[in-house]
Amino acid sequence: MMRLLTRRLSWLRAVRRTGHEVVCSSVRTLTSEGHKTWQDWRALGCKANIILMGSPGCGKTTISRILSHRLGRQCLDMDDHHLEPYWGTSVASKLREVGDKAFIEEEGKAVLNLTLPEGAVIALTGSNPLHARSMLKVTPSGVVVYLDVSEGAIIRRLNAMKVDRIVGQTSGASMAQLLAYRQHFYQRWYDLRVIVEDDETPDSIADKVSEAVDGFIHDEGFVSTRGGADDIPRSYVSFLQAVLQGLAPDGGLYVKSRHQPTFTLGQLRRLQDLDFKERSLRVLEKWIHPLDLRPQEIERMLYKSYKANVFTAPQVAPVRKLVDNHYTLELFHGPTASFKDAALQLMPHFFVKAMDTCSDVSKYVIVVATSGDTGGAVLDGFSRHAEGSRVGVVVLYPRQGISRIQHHQMTTMAGRNIKVIGVDGDFDFCQSMIKQVFSDAELATWMKEQLNCRLSAANSINWGRLLPQVLYHLSGYLDMVRMGHISLGDQVDWCVPTGNFGNILSAYYAKEMGIPVRRLICASNTNNVLTDFITKGVYVLSGKTVQRTASPSIDILRSSNLERLLFHLSAEDPSTVRTFYSTLHREGVAAAPTHVWEQIQEQFLAAFATEAECEDVMLSTFRATGYMLDPHTAVGRAAACHVGHPHVPTVISGTAHFAKFIDKILPFFRRGAAADGQNVVDLMEQAESLARLPSMHPQLAAMASKPPLHHHHLPASYPHITTAITDFAAHL
Repeated sequence: MMRLLTRRLSWLRAVRRTGHEVVCSSVRTLTSEGHKTWQDWRALGCKANIILMGSPGCGKTTISRILSHRLGRQCLDMDDHHLEPYWGTSVASKLREVGDKAFIEEEGKAVLNLTLPEGAVIALTGSNPLHARSMLKVTPSGVVVYLDVSEGAIIRRLNAMKVDRIVGQTSGASMAQLLAYRQHFYQRWYDLRVIVEDDETPDSIADKVSEAVDGFIHDEGFVSTRGGADDIPRSYVSFLQAVLQGLAPDGGLYVKSRHQPTFTLGQLRRLQDLDFKERSLRVLEKWIHPLDLRPQEIERMLYKSYKANVFTAPQVAPVRKLVDNHYTLELFHGPTASFKDAALQLMPHFFVKAMDTCSDVSKYVIVVATSGDTGGAVLDGFSRHAEGSRVGVVVLYPRQGISRIQHHQMTTMAGRNIKVIGVDGDFDFCQSMIKQVFSDAELATWMKEQLNCRLSAANSINWGRLLPQVLYHLSGYLDMVRMGHISLGDQVDWCVPTGNFGNILSAYYAKEMGIPVRRLICASNTNNVLTDFITKGVYVLSGKTVQRTASPSIDILRSSNLERLLFHLSAEDPSTVRTFYSTLHREGVAAAPTHVWEQIQEQFLAAFATEAECEDVMLSTFRATGYMLDPHTAVGRAAACHVGHPHVPTVISGTAHFAKFIDKILPFFRRGAAADGQNVVDLMEQAESLARLPSMHPQLAAMASKPPLHHHHLPASYPHITTAITDFAAHL
């Protein structure tokens, strides 16, 4: 067991040194064993040091003493227990003697001559992280916890303590400048971040550190919603394995095992003044184990995904006031003008990393069913961030079930690693084909043996796609606070136009993380099976067919992500999930257990909008504000008007830019106008003339003049679809 720890810590040392993963057989073996990784750390936790790092005055010494007393571990304060005895003088005296520049080197030499203990609580100095070689010695001995204390709190403490031993104090730089300069060095080394609330007590901080370290050691990773009872064993996978597989082998969906991460209101206050990427980093750090992705890797992925030439809004997902205490979270500023972009610019980075780390094959084909928006976002994200990585994408869409603009957008996408196929069936048929492909063991074996290839998914059944959607819900609430619409802690309703239940489920996770949401409002169009389920507790598919509407992206009857909610609300009982879905498959009708439905009633509201109501909401909102809703967002506002509380602020997910559905909208605003026969360039010009708010989407306008590159159509036939997939994989 000690040998395994040495190998793991050697890997962490190499990652810290280079900033990139070291790809070697030992690393690939360790990181592909999911559950075993957590077992290793659980068995070795008592040997690993807890290493506290942070700015001078953040409380490292005090917290280390509390933790060492609680845990019965040795306490090593680097200042008091090593540097001063080693030098035979105080730190302040040494700093005055050698000066700022030489002090860092002298301190580093002293640390390099330290014999590290095992199982201790070590409090680093504020300047230790500035010396790379000494940190490369210390940090692999345990878990590095960064005490993230606000700059204002640090300055107040240092002024009260009259500290005179900080490197750089004599340079003329302000304390704020010195602290800002050091943040880069702290960011480089930590495994876990503990966000410290302003005026938090040392005992409370120590509680958070203990909880974070315990989670690091005992994290079991991700489990299937259908495994772990009766004759199906519960197996655990890492975050990267969950991303790579997409769907669990037993047909279930992956979710994080047991406790989900949370923020206190005090911690959310610390996130309030950060930008979208900074907030997102702090959220993802809580969901992704650092042995899967170190925080520094996540940060690089975030900056590549949400940079200015990808998202046109600096805030990525800004909040805009509408009317009647209604607000919209604009999620359409990404390259394909859909909320899916926020996740699908980040997910390809996760997937490529997972493939490099966990894969037993040389290439992957991601197969996606789309009702319109997912397809374009997947194609853009993977062609932009994964081309050349031996990852290909096949998108299946219902030929008659998406808008003209959605169709043109997908079929004009360029990239050697993508393929777009129209299918003579509705979205539910396309989605059922995907599930059948994933459960086809014979196909999987043939593809691995003959093509050295596996299949995966990128729609919201894949955890790597769902998780990033949590980011904008949490960030949207904090922007409501920052803009003065609400005070921190005020409750809001969150209304989400819903088809596959993924976006509203990500809002549920944001609520579970601590965002004060009173009710989640599930908004449907006339394909209202979810409305009936939430209000009556019974899911009815029997006798229903998909109705085509002006909001095609939610023209869905089988909502895959509902499975995850049932799993959580049944106290993670996979037998409840299996029973529900086997009944639904067999009889076309299934009822939620009473205790599950009661919890749904406590947290969710639901309503649907007819086509006439959708049109009325678009027209009335435009007349009142000059703002054009897309049909899906209009469905959301109609539902909010039906069941929302008039005195509770309601945030409506603005899921797409209206121009993406101009062929559906035009007849509402210009009586007698018809989109049929008009080319996409003309439609975009009419969209630009129709409304000034929101402003025209530049990527949509540029897309309009591109020629179609994909002309593939298939009958509603499983053999035809699998042949197309395998042919594509063979030439990838």
